[in-house]
Amino acid sequence: MSLNRATLRQLRALAATIRSGSVTAAAQELNVTPPAVSLQLKLLEELAGIALLERAETGMRATGAGRELADTALRIDALLSEAEDAIGALKGARAGHVRVGVVSTAKYFSPRVLAAFKRAHPGVEIQLSVGNREQTIAALETFAIDFAVMGRPPNRFDVDRSIIGPHPHIIVAPPDHVLARRRYIPPRELSSETFLMREPGSGTRMLTERLLADTGATPSIGMEIESNETIKQAVMAGLGIALLSAHTVSVELEDGRLVMLDVVGLPIMRQWFVVRRAERRMMPAAATLWEFFAAEGGSFLPQLVIEE
Repeated sequence: MSLNRATLRQLRALAATIRSGSVTAAAQELNVTPPAVSLQLKLLEELAGIALLERAETGMRATGAGRELADTALRIDALLSEAEDAIGALKGARAGHVRVGVVSTAKYFSPRVLAAFKRAHPGVEIQLSVGNREQTIAALETFAIDFAVMGRPPNRFDVDRSIIGPHPHIIVAPPDHVLARRRYIPPRELSSETFLMREPGSGTRMLTERLLADTGATPSIGMEIESNETIKQAVMAGLGIALLSAHTVSVELEDGRLVMLDVVGLPIMRQWFVVRRAERRMMPAAATLWEFFAAEGGSFLPQLVIEE
């Protein structure tokens, strides 16, 4: 037996079972019967000569060999999608299809970049997905997107990256906050405050935790919120303060609904990047959009005005 005889149907059955945790759920995803999925798994396991799945409390999970084959299935599907785009372009059917993932904080400027690109390239179809840092990294890892717009690039697989522009992070508070008019606030004074936090897996959450650890500030941790918009509303309502990307609060700062606290050492300056898996071969449409983000994306970033 040889894996050269494995079929795409068998590989997809394995990937779906691992993804969903059960044969029944995999069958629903693939629009076939559970016995059909079981048969494909049995045949693939015979070809591999090793167990590909094992039972766990949470359902079926991959063995080491199963994960290797499931990753292969993802790569094959990504390559087939690329081939479809390439053939479509050769046939003159369309100018291409691009799958872009953006971390939730980047949604405050990325749509304007995409709109400008679409005006120049109306034949390009763009699929946009928004998630937190971990969700976006997972989409890159599984080839679900062509590239991502994010802050710090992942390090668990090889990537190519290009800088879009600066990404400042600030602490915001309601305009009537006791520290709103203070200058040069020592970070340790934040220990008497309540911080509103993004969910685990968020890049903003990681940066907040690092700031508190580095400065020795020990504030109370208030609500954990999965949305920058909800955090802004909570801060305006007086429920606490928060470290946020300055690009998410530019409008509220301008109209006075929020203020930036003048904390020593802030803003924290990071960078925005476009990131793709190094082994990902991009079609012309995706490569053109990548280059547009790198060359023009910085001009769409909100400007942070710091009063002297």
